[in-house]
Amino acid sequence: MIITRSPLRISLGGGGTDLPSYYEQHGGFLIAAAIDKYVYITLHRTFVDELIVKYSKLERVKTVDELEHPIIREAMKLIGVDAAYLEMTSMADIPAGTGLGSSGSFTTALLKALHVYKKNIMRPDEIAAQACQIEIEKLHEPIGKQDQYIAAVGGLTSFHFLPGGKVEILPLQIDEEILFNLEDNLLMFFTGYTRSASVILKEQNDRTRSVDKAMVDNLHFVKELGIRSKGAIESGNLHEFARIMDVHWQRKKERSGGMSNPKINEWYDLAMANGALGGKLIGAGGCGFLMFFAEDNNRLRHSMRQAGLTEVRFRFDFEGTKQVI
Repeated sequence: MIITRSPLRISLGGGGTDLPSYYEQHGGFLIAAAIDKYVYITLHRTFVDELIVKYSKLERVKTVDELEHPIIREAMKLIGVDAAYLEMTSMADIPAGTGLGSSGSFTTALLKALHVYKKNIMRPDEIAAQACQIEIEKLHEPIGKQDQYIAAVGGLTSFHFLPGGKVEILPLQIDEEILFNLEDNLLMFFTGYTRSASVILKEQNDRTRSVDKAMVDNLHFVKELGIRSKGAIESGNLHEFARIMDVHWQRKKERSGGMSNPKINEWYDLAMANGALGGKLIGAGGCGFLMFFAEDNNRLRHSMRQAGLTEVRFRFDFEGTKQVI
């Protein structure tokens, strides 16, 4: 049996500039962190001349082309894995559609499992590039590259997305004490909302491709905020990082009417009045997790719990996509 896993992620600055519609013209930059919540893929041989795939539904097929799941189908075709005598299962610590990059984590974990099965040695950046090839080029999803790359490489990492498709991977240079302070004071709360990111990202993608000045200017500003966030974290000025995160969230809401809603705004304001220094909704927007950098953890936790939100505690992951068994 082969078991692989990929971490989910949180975005720390510059999100949205990793879409090809933006970086192909202007270059993108963002910071992301992998966290210890995972997507798992299991793969093993059976005695049945068919492929059994278990995710939110069950598929039993004779050929790869018969698969309904597009990512699994395209990954198996890309790697050259036949359907016969295999069973595959996916599991996740946190449901999809919550803004933590689960699709990219799923694809990288899947590719890792298939490469292990074929006895291929692949670097993390190669796994990430193949995941982007499947999701963006083959399936034409209106998404960016950060989820695949941070899942593959792990850690607290900045990425430069260059015209032409090259990605520069630069781990943040952080003292251990700063790292622990950041980890201890980032708190994440589930809003209860889930949705596909594609709707909001498609709007951003279309407006960027049509050279919508307001959208492009917004992304220019967000990219600059990402660069400033990197400097604040590496210098240990976490209060400044929190302030930038709040500015980022206010600007992010301007991109789409679906980015937030009255309830999310109410929870955000409640957190800022009860121990949070800055925060944002993780992911494309409209759903998922609110994340805050807290000055008073206990006060913030109490206020969010009283408002009915569930906290999900996490630590950073520095292993990225890996073979577990």
